Order: sequence, then C-alpha cells, then structure tokens
Amino acid sequence: MKVLIAGATGLVGTALKRSFSKKGIDVTDLVRTAPKVGLPEVEWHPNKGEIDRAALEGFDAVINLAGESIAEGRWTEEKKKRIRDSRIQGTKLLSETLATLSTPPRVFLCASATGFYGSRGDEILDEDSAPGKGFLADVCREWEEATRAASDAGIRVVNLRFGPIFSAEGGMLSKVLTPFKLGVGGKVGSGKQYVSWVAMDDVVGAVNFALDHEELSGPVNVVAPEAVTNQEFTKTLGKVLSRPTFFAVPEFAARLAFGEMADEMLLASQRVVPKRLKDAVYQFRYPELERALHHVIEEND
Repeated sequence: MKVLIAGATGLVGTALKRSFSKKGIDVTDLVRTAPKVGLPEVEWHPNKGEIDRAALEGFDAVINLAGESIAEGRWTEEKKKRIRDSRIQGTKLLSETLATLSTPPRVFLCASATGFYGSRGDEILDEDSAPGKGFLADVCREWEEATRAASDAGIRVVNLRFGPIFSAEGGMLSKVLTPFKLGVGGKVGSGKQYVSWVAMDDVVGAVNFALDHEELSGPVNVVAPEAVTNQEFTKTLGKVLSRPTFFAVPEFAARLAFGEMADEMLLASQRVVPKRLKDAVYQFRYPELERALHHVIEEND
C-alpha cells in the first residue's frame, strides 16, 4: 500500500508512520518545503492554493492530519484564523485535487475532532448527533464539509473525530502530568464536564482499521468506549500516580489563564461514544481509563 500523509511530523502522524513502517506500507509526506533529495516527499502550499497535482497520482490512501495546534497560546483573533484556515484551506485543496485525478486514492481519511459537538452536558453523542455551537464546533463542521469534493467524486471519505489523545509524547495528558506528579493537580471547574479521551494506541489502531474497512465512511468518533467526567479523570490519574488531587482550578481561574479556550476545551462537556467503530467491531486496545493511564505513563518514564 502507498499512503500520502499531510501533517506527518505531528503527534498522530509520527505514531502512524511507525505503525505503517512495521506493516511495510510505503509512506510519502506532504510538506510545505522543497522536497529533500532522496526522501519520499510531495510539496504543497495550502495557504496559496498550490499543490504538486501530478505527484498525487496513484496513492492507495491519503491521510490529512494538518492543522494549527489549538492548545498552544491564547486564542487571539489571529490565532483563531490560523486554526480555521490551516484546516479548511488545506482540506479543501486536497479534496478538490484528489477529485480530479485519473488514479485517485480509494480512501481519504481526514482529521476532525469531537469539538464538532460543542458543549452538551451529559447528553450521549454519536456520529448522528447534530453539530454543536461555538468556535470549535463551527471549525469542525466546515472542516468536514471541505472533504465534499472527494466524496462527490466517489472517493471513500472518513472524517476522524478525535477526542483528546493520551500519549507519552505530547497532547493533553503530557500537559497535566507535571502538576499531578508534584501533587498539585486537581479537577477543573465543577469537574462534572465529560472528557471523551482516547489512547494513542487506539488512534493508530482506528486509523489502520478505517483504511481496511470499506463499510466505514463519513464521520467516525475516535474515542474510548466510556467517556469520564473531569472529576473521574482527576481521581484516576491521582491514583495511578499515587498523588493527592486537592488543588481544584475554579472556572474563573481557568478563564483568566486561558480565555476563550477554557470554555471551549477545559470546561466544555462532551460525552461522545464510538458507535461506528463498535458497530464495525473494532477491538479497543485500551478501553478503560486506568489501564490506559498506566500504559501511557509507563511509556513516559
């Protein structure tokens, strides 16, 4: 199999490339610089609408993971524009280009996020649930709509709605480990908000599964089977680390520190279930929070 990946140097892309290498899959990176001699790279500049169209011919699958980090820095208007444009412009360019190829890929996997659902309290959300409200919900909705040209051309499109990813190499968990290890971790706000987490092993597993399973198309929630509240997450992480978790962060303090990001990410509640993965009988590697945390933290130590 020949696979083209946009965002191959990011957290998910790096883990995917390791997995593909073990399976003997040929990977080419979609990069924003001139391709290095001898390396499998294809050049594109999504902000300019430029891509090496001829070099996209003949791939079995294309995976788009590209996008500005939503968790780095405060959400100024300029930052929000970069978050939106980096996802929608690149996806639209890829989708429209793939649709015109004489030998298009059989599948186009594009990242999305559980932010699609907005903050919905304890409502159980699956792939048929309506989009929510808010900046991230709007971005995710437009992000997924940007793949339309490819699906209209008959390419199987899968919109991977990732939840917060637990990894030893970055992501949400790595940001909270230090204060928790120091014994100054705690719940955020009321602690009642749901977190629809997923272990990196299952992100990689679900992407590989989606590549191989023709029955999967459209939105697919890539989250563990059971979401947990922030309070449950806090208690479990403290247990795994053998540390107290008394230092709660009030809502006003979260908003003071992170601005709009606090309401959209730290205080938002999304109780998402992976209905389509379960219906397709995907076997989760780490379905339970405590076991997943032990695994990731042991990798980190």
